[in-house]
Amino acid sequence: MAVKSHLRNNLPVVIAASTNNGLGANLVNIGKLLIRKQYYFVPFKQDNPITKPRSIVFDFDYLIKTMEYALEGEQISPILV
Repeated sequence: MAVKSHLRNNLPVVIAASTNNGLGANLVNIGKLLIRKQYYFVPFKQDNPITKPRSIVFDFDYLIKTMEYALEGEQISPILV
């Protein structure tokens, strides 16, 4: 409901994704959000490419910068670091 409220008030939604299947089945859902307005992703990277090849974790160092960009209506890039 918080996301719905943000969108209704034309405020950005920042997503810091960490999941074991981000480069697997969940990639479709991440892609759907990437093309929508008002959704902004904190850059993410593979967690451990050897033991968890589909796992992603957001890069905490980009959290504040992503929020600043989102308030300006821009997605920080690159998203995959």
